[in-house]
Amino acid sequence: MNLKKYLALTRLGMMEKLHYRLGTFVTLFGNLIYLVLIYFLWKAIYASSGSDVVNGMTLNDTLVYLVLATALFNFLEVFLVWDMSREIQSGSIVLKLLKPMSFRNYSFWSYIGENIMSFFLTFLPTFIIINILTHGSIALSFNLLFFVLSVVMALVINFSIDMICATICLYTESTWGLNMVKECIVLLLSGASIPLAFFPESLRKIVQYLPFRCIYDTPLNVLLQKNGYTIGNGLLFSLVLQLAWCLALTAIGCAFWSVSLKKITVNGG
Repeated sequence: MNLKKYLALTRLGMMEKLHYRLGTFVTLFGNLIYLVLIYFLWKAIYASSGSDVVNGMTLNDTLVYLVLATALFNFLEVFLVWDMSREIQSGSIVLKLLKPMSFRNYSFWSYIGENIMSFFLTFLPTFIIINILTHGSIALSFNLLFFVLSVVMALVINFSIDMICATICLYTESTWGLNMVKECIVLLLSGASIPLAFFPESLRKIVQYLPFRCIYDTPLNVLLQKNGYTIGNGLLFSLVLQLAWCLALTAIGCAFWSVSLKKITVNGG
């Protein structure tokens, strides 16, 4: 593997992210409004419950989880489905397919650059501010090392799911509805919108084995060390499950792309 060319793509991705600074600030402003709404919503929920602890989580635990989940979403999000849909409709995808590099690798390493910049622009500042406001409630020990490992696998899983959905563009050419459904499913079943601790027991038993949980809930539980996430309890199982989904979704995505590429129809160009 020629690491130099992949690093060059990553650098280009970082530069592209910096080029659209206004878009980043608009996104941050929108997330700020979202977090304000989340605060008042969950404050009302806890007030109506008549208890300081609901499903094993205090209001502070819930808010910290959801704020970091939002920051993690901004950090890990890729727009491969939207980009591929536009490229197929315009015909510009042909230029990427002619490059001496697989389309998947080209896209992955390009988005890595954007993810790195999003980490420094959104997740890291949010993490520092939350830790200060909560007076150091987030432990800073071995969990950080496992968190980094978990986030890397979450990034691969998230990209693989997007890659599978984006490949469907080769058949439909328009994926607005598909992408909306995908976003809703991922945000709901990953715990990014509602902590999985609030799910019904029967549903939670199913969701904990799905790949969506591995994107947000697992890294956050590793970081916050909630739900018994220690080396001997829960942590090892979650990391192994993440690795299994990384390998499975990567294999499925590559196989689906190889088969679907033969059926590509390009418009425009």
